[in-house]
Amino acid sequence: SSGSCTYAKGRGNTISLLLLDIPIYTREGGNNAGHTVVVDGKEYDFHLFPSGIINAKAVSFIGNGVVIHLPGLFEEAEKNEKKGLKDWEKRLIISDRAHIVFDFHQAVDGLQEVQRQAQEGKNIGTTKKGIGPTYSSKAARTGLRICDLLSDFDEFSSRFKNLAQQYKSMFPTLEIDIEGQLKKLKGYAEKIRPMVRDGVYFMYEALHGSPKKILVEGANAALLDIDFGTYPFVTSSNCTVGGVCTGLGIPPQHVGDVYGVVKAYTTRVGIGAFPTEQINEIGDLLQSRGHEWGVTTGRKRRCGWLDLVILKYAHMINGFTALALTKLDILDVLDEIKIGIAYKLGGKRIPYFPANQEILQKVEVEYETMPGWKTDTTGARKWEDLPPKAQNYIRCVENHVGVPVKWVGVGKSRESMIQLF
Repeated sequence: SSGSCTYAKGRGNTISLLLLDIPIYTREGGNNAGHTVVVDGKEYDFHLFPSGIINAKAVSFIGNGVVIHLPGLFEEAEKNEKKGLKDWEKRLIISDRAHIVFDFHQAVDGLQEVQRQAQEGKNIGTTKKGIGPTYSSKAARTGLRICDLLSDFDEFSSRFKNLAQQYKSMFPTLEIDIEGQLKKLKGYAEKIRPMVRDGVYFMYEALHGSPKKILVEGANAALLDIDFGTYPFVTSSNCTVGGVCTGLGIPPQHVGDVYGVVKAYTTRVGIGAFPTEQINEIGDLLQSRGHEWGVTTGRKRRCGWLDLVILKYAHMINGFTALALTKLDILDVLDEIKIGIAYKLGGKRIPYFPANQEILQKVEVEYETMPGWKTDTTGARKWEDLPPKAQNYIRCVENHVGVPVKWVGVGKSRESMIQLF
């Protein structure tokens, strides 16, 4: 195909910084995940925008699989404009098939979490951004899309009122300023009209026009995928590689390289099973050295040793062609480092990643222990600059997962990514 599509998966998408010659960046998923991108010493936080929006020569596309909260989109634009983002509206394209997150979806998200806490003694730990309720409306076929907002506004208004009414009957304490919200939505409609296109046709043209690279950016980690993640502690969309096809309308034959972005240790924000978690000074050290707070919620991330069972599982689903191993420098001070290489149930190794949360809570992790390198790696710019013990750590990951490491990250800046091949 003339257009090849690269899929990069992971938090704080380091990959987007490596491929700044790419003319099209696309995004699928909701604005519940945050990506921190550092360019020329400036730190940008993106939730709905594809990270490529900082590239003035690239087109950024928000696909049909994304659910869009319009006030959130403009708020994000404003915050990043203050940091130097310019003319983003000239290079942002929004799919007309993307579903809209309404303010009442966000209110319902909060109410549902309170309800779960009261009924089950635990919630899911959502970001309260309205993602789940919007995908619920989409699945229930009562959702409203960007194309509806830009078409007949009277028709849109009556469907909006029906949907609001449905939620009010389910949640009697829910207050919705229907007329006020519709007035705001009408304003947003005119603001985004120049950016909206038929997304399927846009992607078709991009893939069949002059040869170009396309970077697809997922919104959440593989273990938060609605089908393959640690259900029910997951997001509501497909953040594994299948989301490229369903979230953007790209045929599978166009998917070229698939890059898995993985930290040199494992983190999780919110609740859910976490077999390699270290609730001790090691976990605290990783948390503080790695500045592990959720970009969207500011919640502390739970930290633990690198879990290769999870990484292999993500590889089974996504078929990684290469890995980017980031934040290696966070491990610089450790005397010894452990890698989770297998799970045991009842003393026996299991070759799969358990679907059931209760079983996952019971697994025993088998570790491989390696000596730490006790050297500052932040100045390393090529493979040879890394201490031999750090090189061994990376080779160990490659051998167990069966996927080559193409990049190693030793800091936040673009220069801190060591390319191996």
